[in-house]
Amino acid sequence: MTGDAGLPDGAGTARASGDVLLLGVRHHGPGSARAVRAALEQTRPAVVLIEGPPEADPLIPLAADEDMRPPVALLAHAVEEPGRSVFWPLAEFSPEWVALRWALEHDVPARFIDLPATHTLAWQEQEQEQEPGTAGEEPEPTRPPDPTGGTDRKEHATGRGAQAAAAPPDVRVDPLAALAEAAGHDDPERWWEDVVEHRGAEDGDALAPFTALEEAMGALRETETESGTGAESGTGEGSGRDRDLVREAYMRLQVRAAQREFKQAIAVVCGAWHVPALRRRATVAADRALLKGLPRTKVDMTWVPWTHRRLSRSSGYGAGIESPGWYGHLFGAPDRPVERWLTRVAGVLREEDRSVSPAHVIEAVRLAETLAVMRGRPLPGLSETTDAVRAVMCEGSDVPLALVHDRLVVGDALGEVPAGAPAVPLQRDLDRTRRRLRLKPEASERELELDLRKETDAGRSRLLHRLRLLGVGWGEPAASRGSTGTFRETWRLRWEPELSVRVAEAGVWGTTVLSAATARAEADAVTARGLADVTALAERCLLAELPDALRPVMRILADRAALDMDVGHLAQALPALVRSLRYGDVRGTDTGALAEVAAGLAERVFVGLPPACAGLDADAAEEMRRHVDAVHGAVGLLGDAPAADHGALRSRWQTVLRTLSARGGVPGVVRGRAVRLLLDDGALAPEEAARLMARVLSPGTPPADAAAWIEGFVGGGSGGGMLLLHDERLLALVDAWLTGVPGETFTDVLPLLRRTFSAYEPGVRRSLGELIRRGPESRGSVTTTGSGIPGFGAGLATGRAEAVLPVVRLLLGLDEAEAPDADDNDLVGVDA
Repeated sequence: MTGDAGLPDGAGTARASGDVLLLGVRHHGPGSARAVRAALEQTRPAVVLIEGPPEADPLIPLAADEDMRPPVALLAHAVEEPGRSVFWPLAEFSPEWVALRWALEHDVPARFIDLPATHTLAWQEQEQEQEPGTAGEEPEPTRPPDPTGGTDRKEHATGRGAQAAAAPPDVRVDPLAALAEAAGHDDPERWWEDVVEHRGAEDGDALAPFTALEEAMGALRETETESGTGAESGTGEGSGRDRDLVREAYMRLQVRAAQREFKQAIAVVCGAWHVPALRRRATVAADRALLKGLPRTKVDMTWVPWTHRRLSRSSGYGAGIESPGWYGHLFGAPDRPVERWLTRVAGVLREEDRSVSPAHVIEAVRLAETLAVMRGRPLPGLSETTDAVRAVMCEGSDVPLALVHDRLVVGDALGEVPAGAPAVPLQRDLDRTRRRLRLKPEASERELELDLRKETDAGRSRLLHRLRLLGVGWGEPAASRGSTGTFRETWRLRWEPELSVRVAEAGVWGTTVLSAATARAEADAVTARGLADVTALAERCLLAELPDALRPVMRILADRAALDMDVGHLAQALPALVRSLRYGDVRGTDTGALAEVAAGLAERVFVGLPPACAGLDADAAEEMRRHVDAVHGAVGLLGDAPAADHGALRSRWQTVLRTLSARGGVPGVVRGRAVRLLLDDGALAPEEAARLMARVLSPGTPPADAAAWIEGFVGGGSGGGMLLLHDERLLALVDAWLTGVPGETFTDVLPLLRRTFSAYEPGVRRSLGELIRRGPESRGSVTTTGSGIPGFGAGLATGRAEAVLPVVRLLLGLDEAEAPDADDNDLVGVDA
């Protein structure tokens, strides 16, 4: 072949020395993978060229490492901006992976021949900068439907934080859909399964499937060339050069170079869409002209773990497939794939306590095979097995079927890469730390309960908190279902492939997790916008145990607190600061400096809160009510701190609340909440609270102000419904006021009242309605029967208590002999 020629016409057969074997595949297609392996075994090429970034050539030997387990991906990221990156995913059933493994097993050189990542990343950035109206905006992901190579097989992650993006929108039609339509099928996936996945080589010729697919793709590309919508039209985005034309020009040059070097048969594994272009005659000068002047950027490459879920088309991956778990099963099953698949389905359903027996599996297999015959399919496919599972194992319900789809059809398989794979120092330190703490990355979400009194669990907590500071969201804190003490933590863990990019991006802060988190916290403290942001950062530093970062953070916090005169800002900052004081006992952190700053912050809030509450509109008043709640909770926690004077703080805060409850010009919602907080703390007698409510609800008070006071007293998620339910005096006051509101103003206060009472639990609302319906006489007899405590009866309702004892014994796991007598139980009943 001369320098101006294309590939030989006989390249599809690779029979003669020097021929080129073009193996057009569907990315992540198990049928293509089997066909590639058979073709390589038959032709035994001297070198295998694979669609992928050439910078990854030094990483190819790692594919033979025993610790390498797909799905994995090649990751390329810009050295100066690690968050700008690209992935090339590979599964066990990907033709490219099969070609790599075959080459390594047979000591045959393997090379990647796609456009280098140095151009791909730079070109991508250039296109985004040139796109009008998108500067500073997160790019919208596109989802090209072409899995045969017409769109980039790589998955992009651009910008700081590795936001998912894709190549510019592609106007080309889906080749599989076009071929399926030409064959009279309306489902491309089903058609592909029938013609490729469920059939083998014809007459022992392993190259026959590739010849047929090349002819079909050639016809499609000719059609699109004539219509001016395909790659051959030369139309493109950004730089004006079509991405496919440039990539194919580079691949042709690489194939020519391999022919000159090896002088023997060459195998090229690439997307089927590219095969006609690689076959097309083009001069070397023309190909080099297309590559001239491409932008460049320095990149690093490595292997990273990937997941089946991220191989699915629903994740936004352009070359994704509908059912990676199903395809992995088809590729790995040695025989009887339908029987093995339905057995796995039965296992998943049985794990969820579904009643599925071997008889169900046998019947489902028979139904799937019958459906395949009725539909004219060579073997049962995913649609037949799904219909059989729905009918036989799920009793027609799609709810358990959705579980099967999530766990098996898509799947949560997470790959592994060997420790020798290139990585930034931060990634290596993270790997060492998680192995020491026995934290294994998993693709499926799971909960992790930690007891911080244990050394290993405390180390896990530190690691997860430090990673969150670095923007590596491997775990998210969750509400604990057990103890709510400070020695307990609950995390939801899930490893996503993008986190590898986050780690590389965080590598600019340090070479270890500790040093990087410390540097990041110090930088965040300097750039924090508000006082609340600094206090929240101080809390995170304590949780992550970063003493070197806590000192500068506390210094900045003290400076900001001294200069900030906004009481709202101080009130927002105080709760996080006080919460941090609780971590000292369990984590062994010195919180003396925190206690001093928190006490000073509290004093400033006490002084500035009453004047700040004057002259507020409705929205500002509601926000101030939330501040009062937050400060009240913080004072309770601050009083428990070792360095705090509990009695003095409580007394000062109660004085502030009394001032708010009686001060003129303070919104009703704030005054009502102040009275309620004093009542709950026992600093205000119930009779005094009733007197204050009666005064507020007197005819001289405007209805809107009275309604706001009621909202502050019994609304806002404060348990006010139960208070009204058990104190007939307060309920009678509200009832009397509400019935006396003039008709012309009732509609004005109705939205506020509806918001207040609609927040109650349905049972509370129902009980309040029943009490109102009975009237004052019945209500009084129910709630004040001689006990002296509103809402409680005079004595014990032992009959009602005894009725629940069997249930209590069952919950406690006690036998009748172990259970104490009813008379010995301190159970208090409420009179009906």
